[in-house]
Order: sequence, then C-alpha cells, then structure tokens
Amino acid sequence: MTEAALIRLVDDDADLLQAQVQTLRIRGYRVEPFDKAQDALAGLGPDWPGVVLSDVRMPGMDGFELFARIHALDAEIPVILLTGHGDVPMAVAALKEGVYDFLTKPVDADQLGASLNRAASARALVMENRMLRRQQQEGAAQDMQLIGHSPFMLHLRETVERLGEAGGDLLIAGPDGAGKETVARAIHRASPRRARAFVHVKCAALDPARFDAEMLGTEPQGRLPRNPGQLERAHRGTLYLDGIDGLAPVLQARLLALIEAGEFTPPGAAAPRPLELRVIGSVAGDPEAALAAGAIRSDLYYRLAGVVLPLPPLSERREDIPELFRHFLLAACKRLNLPVTPLTGAVKARLAGYGWPGNLRELQQFAESHAFGLTPFDAAGPDTPPPSLAELVAAYEAELIRDALRIEKGNATQVMSRLRLARKTFYDKLNRHGIKPADFRNG
Repeated sequence: MTEAALIRLVDDDADLLQAQVQTLRIRGYRVEPFDKAQDALAGLGPDWPGVVLSDVRMPGMDGFELFARIHALDAEIPVILLTGHGDVPMAVAALKEGVYDFLTKPVDADQLGASLNRAASARALVMENRMLRRQQQEGAAQDMQLIGHSPFMLHLRETVERLGEAGGDLLIAGPDGAGKETVARAIHRASPRRARAFVHVKCAALDPARFDAEMLGTEPQGRLPRNPGQLERAHRGTLYLDGIDGLAPVLQARLLALIEAGEFTPPGAAAPRPLELRVIGSVAGDPEAALAAGAIRSDLYYRLAGVVLPLPPLSERREDIPELFRHFLLAACKRLNLPVTPLTGAVKARLAGYGWPGNLRELQQFAESHAFGLTPFDAAGPDTPPPSLAELVAAYEAELIRDALRIEKGNATQVMSRLRLARKTFYDKLNRHGIKPADFRNG
C-alpha cells in the first residue's frame, strides 16, 4: 500500500512550525515536526523514506550544518532548505553541495508542493532500488508463483488451494500471456500429486503424424532406447493440455479415449500400462465460444469444464504490476548474472500508463530488457508507440486515487476529503478510470 509522502519539518519558530504543519497535512503529507535541528537527526538513515524540509537560520545547529549531518548519514535523503534571505551565492553553494532545493520565504504553496513532490518521488525511487538490490543479495528472486495483492489475486490463491486439494479435472480460461500455465502448476503444487510429475503439452505444437510417439512413447528398436511418452510421464501426476482448442478434433477424441480407458499401450509394447492422472486444460478465449465453434469436442469439454477458472488480463489487475515487474526483474538479473538496473521515472510511468496487451509475458520481456539497460520505449518494441502525456497524466491520476482508496480502505467520503475533490468530480474520475471503491474495502 502506498502511503502519503513523509516530510520531516524543522523550524525553531513555534508559530511558523505549527502553521506549516497544518498546511502540509491539509495537502496530504505526513509531517514530523521538530523545533531543534539536533533532535531532527533522530532516526534518519538509509531506511528512512522521507524528505527533510528545514529553515536555514536557527540557533545552535543551522540548516546547512543539519544538511551536512544528514548527508553523512545518507547522501540520498532529499533536503530542501528555506530562508528568508534571498542569498543567491548561498543557494548556489548549497545546491553544489547536494541540497535538493533551496527556496526563499515566503514560498508559494504550489512551488513548495511541487518541490516536495519531486523530492518525495526521488526518495521513493531510491528506496525501491535499494529494496531490489537487497532482495537480489538475499536471494529473494523466487520461482514463478502467484504474485500480487489485488482482490483478484487474493481470491485466486484461495481458489488454487481448494482446487489443489479437491482434485478433479478442470479448465483454465484467459488471454494469451495471462499466466494459465503458472496457475496450473500452482494447482498441481497444492495437490496430493505434488510429488509426481507436472507434464506440459502444447497442443498446437503436436504433430498428428507423431501423436502416438509423442503421447504414448516408443519401445526399444535396435540401438534406439525406449522413449517414454507424455502420458507415461504424467502417470499419477498432472497432465496440462495447453491450448486444448488448438488440437485437431480427431486427436482430441483419441486423447480422451486413452485418458478414460485408464491404460495405454505404447507402439511395440507387449502389454498395456496403467494410466491414472489429473487433466488440466486451457483455452485462450471463451471456452463456451470454442465449444460452439467446434474447436473443442463436447465430450472432452464436459469432462474438463466441471470447473472453469477464468483469468483476467493484466490490465484488470493493475495494482499487481509493480510487484510482478520487481519479481521478473530480480529473476532476470539473477539468471543473467547482472546487477539490478535502477528504476527511473520513465519506467514507473510506463508501468502505470501502458495497457500491457501481451499480459505477463510482455511485462516479463520488458523487465528483462530493463535488466540490460534498455529504455522503456526501446524495450516496448518498435511497433508500440510510447504513451502520450495525456495518457501518463491519466494513469498517474488513477494511481493516486487507488492509493488513497487503499489507505482509506475504500471509504469514498474520506478519500474525497484527502484528495479535496467535490463529490461529482470524484465519481466522474472513478467512472473514467474504471475504479470501484468496493474493491478496496477488504484491505
């Protein structure tokens, strides 16, 4: 859950300090007020996620000394200094030393807000890149699994556990690249068959002339060794039929007959071999439409379709995209023995503003391209135009609204107050971005 930006405010004038605290909180910031610079150093370090906003002229330790002390703790903590004295040489010297920004009082509220937002975004990128490097060092790149905390993914993980324990054949439906194989493997891992094989068969790649050899295997012939087929490998495990609608109807009938017979005889074998397995099929579109079009035989369909598990496109669970991207990036850097490439504002804008028609597969390719240091637009491919400014602004606005809904647990009234939006404006934006507050009410 993304929180409001954290601002550590330092000013020795109690009245000004209180007024600034109220102003910043009204604008949606989390504020830590301090009236002494020395006290404001407490807790600062590499893990502190915020921005320091300090007056320059203070007794004891002034703003410049405070900056130097903070810089020694973590040079990437943004420090913004305020002064009532428009000293240009002082400002230039401070910026050369690494001060993030230098503003003259009285500062315009919009100017201050813009500076704080830029600094907070810069700090967020630093923290995220550090987390990526730390996860890589700790070996946190995981095997492919069900990643995400959207309402759909929370429900899917529970469903996978139930389906795994229940056993029985089923059908997974979803667009290309949506993670159908990943879900099938997760169901297998959650089942009592987890110690047995998970056999993945790409139906569209099956050659009718080699169907028997591929699925049933072959016995030893001269110097050629015995070659067990896919059915034998899947015995007492799980057979995953990827894109069952891509298999010729005559081969669907042959495969179903073998599965229901409970045994099979490899070419050249003297006796049949037992066959007991769980079958998980998948289709890239609407399974009922595939049935109506004759792409799936009705007898095979009704064997598998007792349970149909639909998967949405990635665009319908956008809140999972940053976490998925981090996972793919860490996995790519580990596999390729590359350092983790720092994230940039352009990468984050791409993650937020792009539609990902290729779903998880496209996101994974983008992460791998980023691991090699390619720009986000290069990584998207020559045929994919970069998002326009209007698209990026709309995506950013939608993410801000989603973040506020997460923080307020779907309470629309509190979100309107937090974002200072009129009721009609707020609901117009919800409709435009397809956001439903009810999706955020369970955390």
